[in-house]
Amino acid sequence: MMEINIHNVSKNYGFNNILKEVNLSIQKGERVSLIGSNGCGKTTLLKIISGIENSTEGEVSIRKGSTIGYLPQIPKLNDEDVLVKDILYESFKEVNELKDKMKAYENRLLESSDLKTLNAYGKIQEEFIKLDGYLIEEKINKIINKFKIDESLLKRKFSILSGGEKTIILFASLVLKHPDILLLDEPTNHLDIDTLEWLEEFLSTYDGTILIVSHDRYFLNKVCNKTILIEKGYLEIFHGNYDYYLEENENRIMLEFKNYNNQQKQIEAMKQSIKKLREWGKIGDNERFFKRANNIEKRLERMEKLDKPSTKKELPISFDGNIRSGNDVLLVKDYSFKYSDKDLFNNASFIIRYGERVCLTGANGSGKTTLIKQIIKKNSDSIKLGSSVKIGYIPQIICFDDESKTVLETARKAFYGDETKLRSMLFNFLFYGENIHKRINALSGGEKVRLKLFELIQQEINFLILDEPTNPIDIDTREVLENALLKFKGTILLISHDRYFINKIVDKVLLIRDNKVKEYIGNYDDIKEKI
Repeated sequence: MMEINIHNVSKNYGFNNILKEVNLSIQKGERVSLIGSNGCGKTTLLKIISGIENSTEGEVSIRKGSTIGYLPQIPKLNDEDVLVKDILYESFKEVNELKDKMKAYENRLLESSDLKTLNAYGKIQEEFIKLDGYLIEEKINKIINKFKIDESLLKRKFSILSGGEKTIILFASLVLKHPDILLLDEPTNHLDIDTLEWLEEFLSTYDGTILIVSHDRYFLNKVCNKTILIEKGYLEIFHGNYDYYLEENENRIMLEFKNYNNQQKQIEAMKQSIKKLREWGKIGDNERFFKRANNIEKRLERMEKLDKPSTKKELPISFDGNIRSGNDVLLVKDYSFKYSDKDLFNNASFIIRYGERVCLTGANGSGKTTLIKQIIKKNSDSIKLGSSVKIGYIPQIICFDDESKTVLETARKAFYGDETKLRSMLFNFLFYGENIHKRINALSGGEKVRLKLFELIQQEINFLILDEPTNPIDIDTREVLENALLKFKGTILLISHDRYFINKIVDKVLLIRDNKVKEYIGNYDDIKEKI
């Protein structure tokens, strides 16, 4: 049964064509991921389906009677002073109204149990039971527990919550409504691994239709059975999860390269034929050779030329000139720390050695970022850095000294060398053309990560510390970052909930649990059963 039908939909913002004559059918129960680079139109398509935005051309049809639930990337409510608890209970507005009516009738029945009142009460109670009214508290408590919403959070105003907390509350509210169609824009942002795994299981068994925009490749593999790539305004459909898309897309690109190369050979052969025929025509003073040359030239002009397939760019990063650190890079022994009277660490101990790629993980609020900041500050006798260790740090929120300056001006401060070499280096970090004149405050998350890496490579760092480096960047940029980190010959300590990223980079995991740090050898998949 068709749930969503999109016919010839285009969307323009001025002269910017985001979507071009998009056609798409989604069947009931399908779990679809929308992927593509930032700004390609993923969120725009979700908004058009939800009715928040109108398309410039074309139409969207939704199955009659289907309800839609939309989780935006940037959560917002009209009345942000509403309490968190009220947002969750608002999902059961009809049930709550029936509950109030039942209470009113129960009070009347205490005074007089006439048949008319009793029948009216029975009808309301029957409707209340149909809507699972007696199970509402159980449903809400289940979702509250799964999303780790505690009593203190329930009593807070929505307006004062962090971005991550707002996303979690609105998502929990959406789940409680159980719409036929779920439109989710970056639902995994700010969720820890435990919550992610619960969410994957929930969405995998959800009896509705789901469209997801996400850069979490592990999550997409677990949840989705259809992948849609948006590229240059057009859609390409792959009937499988993200890994299936990778394999099929690689096959597609190889075929496109083969066709492109064959056509280039054909074009070159035709050009050579034209050249020879004209030479023969001149030598023999024969008009027939010129006519044949002209015919081939016309065929060449009419030929539909294939574009050369684009391939993903890599950062040609080399840290080879860095000074090697000692074998023991970081020693943490019997470390204890309190934050706002809350014990985060109690006699925690671990060692990181040269060349290890380590992920620090744990539930949100367990102290991961706090620990990293303490390591960088070096203000505890329980934390010791080894000999010749030089730290390079990419924080969760990347800032630069003066964000009104351009990329070129910022890079120039960190770089020692002439202007030509500087521009060449920036080109290697995918900054070229007008991009080098963009101001820092106008850069995307991925561009900031690349510029921060450029700054760090100018220093002789050998211990790279990253706090949620994949959060603000799309899949293509994540893969660029992964390839760059794999070339780094020093030591890496990172915080991440991106399990695909962890699997690709990490060879050791430090898990924070019960105020201790426990060490596991391997990546996420290696240790999943153990933790």
